[in-house]
Amino acid sequence: MTMLQPHIQLDQSVQVQCALLPGDPARLDRIAPFLSDVRELAYNREFRCLRGVYKGLPVLAVSTGIGGASAGIAAEELHNIGVSAMIRIGSCGALQAKVKLGDLIIVNGAVKDDGASNTYSRAGFPAVPDAELMIACIEAAKEQGFAHHVGIARSHDSFYTDQEAEIDAYWSRQGVLGADMETAALFTIGSLRGFKTASILNNVVAYEQDTAESIGSYVDGENLAMQGERNEILTALEAFHRMFR
Repeated sequence: MTMLQPHIQLDQSVQVQCALLPGDPARLDRIAPFLSDVRELAYNREFRCLRGVYKGLPVLAVSTGIGGASAGIAAEELHNIGVSAMIRIGSCGALQAKVKLGDLIIVNGAVKDDGASNTYSRAGFPAVPDAELMIACIEAAKEQGFAHHVGIARSHDSFYTDQEAEIDAYWSRQGVLGADMETAALFTIGSLRGFKTASILNNVVAYEQDTAESIGSYVDGENLAMQGERNEILTALEAFHRMFR
């Protein structure tokens, strides 16, 4: 018996182990060319879903919208239908000058500065990826020659607070590489539910630059950021292929 999940509108009949988790539903249009036998399966709220094949491996791509709450819903429901490995492929803002536009951050731990991850567990619970899947991402990025960094990201709930400059400066001094809004929730839920997770972030905002202006340029097709997006998609697909071929 299959059970249709209420938000992603998928059930166990998809029979896929691996899922890419972008935030933006439009990013699925840019994932599709990397896959064969592509079929769009559902589109409900922020959750747009397609299925395809990469080098013989069935793969889902499911958009999660903005923030840990909606990413957590997608992760829980994908786990319910049998998905056992999920890689976030998202955007981030740099917190270090060495992280250039289009560089990838492969996250080895996330600061739980968001509501969703802390709803699941106390602040002291570590938000970390699956070690094997993270290593597969690192190896794939190295093999492709993609500019990347491995380190900590901060997950948060808004970039429009009145203290953003001070907050960013604090976490920069702590050595955090970049900031996003979903990684900590994904890592926490994966640890608690027993599925593999990883996060690859494409830097679309240079350190100490205006976030709204930089994101606008990315949406409009900023060259370095768009190349970074292609690089993170291919890195994640190659990591899945290494793990599950």
